[in-house]
Amino acid sequence: MNQSIVVPIDGSEHSIRALDFAIKTANCTGDHIILVNVQPRFDETWDPAKSDKEIDEVHHKAGEELLEKAKEVLNESNIPYTAKIRLGLPTVEICAEAKESNARCIIMGSRGMGPDVSKALGSVGYGVIHLTPCPLTLIPANS
Repeated sequence: MNQSIVVPIDGSEHSIRALDFAIKTANCTGDHIILVNVQPRFDETWDPAKSDKEIDEVHHKAGEELLEKAKEVLNESNIPYTAKIRLGLPTVEICAEAKESNARCIIMGSRGMGPDVSKALGSVGYGVIHLTPCPLTLIPANS
């Protein structure tokens, strides 16, 4: 039975390199790829005067824009995929998606668009290491 590979996409080149590795893996395993973009619920777009629906629409649009390049790459690969936008803390939502989809693994870039805990490992990667419900592959920034 085919499983899924969760690939977090934040619009960075690091996340696209991780997607390339996930495509190679899926070609070997026959797995389905789940692209996940996590939008923070409260960020610079948050406005207390806006309704939850309006805030969700802003986040959904931002997520779709960040997923666009990844979808193009996957459309050329012929690997089956779904794309999801989640709201919340990236570390929590990435791991929740992996658990909910009973993913084989998570493949992600070691650094992305957010602030870093260190030069070598981004804060989201660091958090996912501690919360992941499945194997995790981190693709180094210099790969």
